[in-house]
Amino acid sequence: MAGNVLDADQNGRRRFVALGDSFTEGVGDRNEALPNGVRGWADRVAEKLAKAEPGWEYANLAVRSKRLRHIVDEQLDRALAMEPTLITLYAGGNDILDFGTDMDILMAEYERLVARLAATGATLVLFTGYDVKVSAVLEPFKKRNALYNERVREMAAKYGAVLVDYWCLDAYHDRRMWASDRLHMSKAGHKYMASQVLDHLGVPHKFSPKDWEPPQRLKLRDWERRQRRWVNDWVLPLFGRKLRGVTLGDALGPRWPEPVKVPRKAGLRKLAERQAAAAGSAAAGTKAQSNAQGKAQNNGGT
Repeated sequence: MAGNVLDADQNGRRRFVALGDSFTEGVGDRNEALPNGVRGWADRVAEKLAKAEPGWEYANLAVRSKRLRHIVDEQLDRALAMEPTLITLYAGGNDILDFGTDMDILMAEYERLVARLAATGATLVLFTGYDVKVSAVLEPFKKRNALYNERVREMAAKYGAVLVDYWCLDAYHDRRMWASDRLHMSKAGHKYMASQVLDHLGVPHKFSPKDWEPPQRLKLRDWERRQRRWVNDWVLPLFGRKLRGVTLGDALGPRWPEPVKVPRKAGLRKLAERQAAAAGSAAAGTKAQSNAQGKAQNNGGT
């Protein structure tokens, strides 16, 4: 592991780049004011870094549904070109859920990715995968997840990475830490993950676990109703997309594709508002110019 994560590099730069899929994009933590309509743990980490030490820049290249090969092809070179001082990586979860995935090949490719990132000298954060107990439908994938976690732990030790062992975080036993699809973290889950990452990095924060009352035990009829809704709303569409060879991330780009300087106050929401206002002004200017040109042409102008 590198030195204090808050230290700047030799060029005085502090830059956090996040790579991965829906876990890092922030799916499950809805926020329409932010890119792709989500927030997530990585945004929260970036904001706390900026509060602890001004001048932090942040890029989030993660896009939902991406497989490991997509992350290598679409995110790796972009991340390296940004010369980050802090990198987070979670990848491979979608591959685990794909039929026919060869875990030995997957983990060999994952290690090559980890090695490239570790060679930058940046602080590198890796994550194990959580054993999401949503249905017996996904039980066959449990062995794959256990193998994945074992190999990630080995890689973290080998390459000196910080390991956030998601598998061992008991707080996620509470169903309120999960979004309605039961595969992605809720807002509370993302907040808790941000606190774990910051704790591992030694960065101060004020995130605290939810002080919930114990969940009420569901009646059988209510449980069955929830199960039917979950299958209809999430499971069947998921397998339908797999059969059609499409994903929810096909039409999306990264939320923060280029490093942005994180404001110390109001954080990334304030930055998103500024960007939206600037885009609106640019669009209005383009429309005005187009109208003027059209008027000139209608009047016989050039």
